[in-house]
Amino acid sequence: MPNDGQPWTSRRRMLTAIACGVPDRVPVCTYELVGYNSHAWENHEPSYARLLERIRADTDCAAMWEPRGNGRFLASAHESALGRQEERHGSFTRTAVILHTPIGDLRRVTEQDASVHTSWVVEHWCKSIADVDRALSVPYLPVTYDAGDYGRIKSEVGEHGILMPSLSDPAYMAADLMKFEDYLLWVFEETEHFGRTVEVLAERVMENLRRELSVCVCDLYRICGPEFMTPPYTPPAMFERFMVPHVAAMTRLIHERGAKVRLHCHGKIGRVLDLILDTGCDGTDPCEPPPDGDIELDEVKRRCFARGASVFGNIELKVLECGTPREVRQSVRRAMAQAKAGGGFVLMPTAAPINVPLAPATEANYMAFIDAGLEFGRY
Repeated sequence: MPNDGQPWTSRRRMLTAIACGVPDRVPVCTYELVGYNSHAWENHEPSYARLLERIRADTDCAAMWEPRGNGRFLASAHESALGRQEERHGSFTRTAVILHTPIGDLRRVTEQDASVHTSWVVEHWCKSIADVDRALSVPYLPVTYDAGDYGRIKSEVGEHGILMPSLSDPAYMAADLMKFEDYLLWVFEETEHFGRTVEVLAERVMENLRRELSVCVCDLYRICGPEFMTPPYTPPAMFERFMVPHVAAMTRLIHERGAKVRLHCHGKIGRVLDLILDTGCDGTDPCEPPPDGDIELDEVKRRCFARGASVFGNIELKVLECGTPREVRQSVRRAMAQAKAGGGFVLMPTAAPINVPLAPATEANYMAFIDAGLEFGRY
């Protein structure tokens, strides 16, 4: 642990762990529950108020924020004509959007429940290869970014943590055009077409990333989507072909601008962990334990640490929402025993609650998570 006489703020603690150093204690991060962002919905929801007060007092923040962009469809700022229809069914709102492309229309339908802060795609943009070609026919216009909100978020977070924008990798963007089973048929039966699509999107992603970094550079960039290409869905060879080179290019550019990268990959990462590290990322998350994952946290830590990468995880949201405080405490204690030694570890849930109101049992379990993290995380 550095002995320079400087105080251990949450910001310093997080940056030290990301750099595989040893802070005063393991950072305890509540991931998408961000106490230091006045624009985040949870800070305006009364049922979350007591938990957010505790989060602000005792945890280490990774505030999810990025500059505003005018991107519209497939990483393009091109203004395509849209049609929109909304229907209400009880607490659900169903929204259908029609996109008029140069070679034909596409349709996407989502549903949203007023009591849950997310939406579900019930009909994807593309149902066929021809639909993908229609999607790619929309002209690419680079996205313009505005970092005018940076001063506010930087001031609010201050020394309480770090800023973490979220980015999508090109293969994920392609996969997300279709429902999952159709995507798998596409990638296996029309592999070269899928590859060409990823290449087109990669050019857009890189140009947009250059533009985003030119207006603002944050501390840590989360790149999302690799779980779409992990076993058992696709073999490691596809992960190596469609994921690694593009994420590596994104990572190199971010490193050139002085920031760090965390690769976000749910699921069974055991057979692709070395490929994840081949991207040059500075850390990975959420590293779910078996049976949801396929590799224990101590093995993840050993392999990551050997490559100079940190580890974030691995307390599952299902334990925080459906378990007991005792089970939460046991999970935290186990995670610390597996990954605390030597630094380079951030204790973090695999996701965050999105329901309203927050269930009292979930609140109690988050309190137990924070208590245990502070108790077992001291170096």
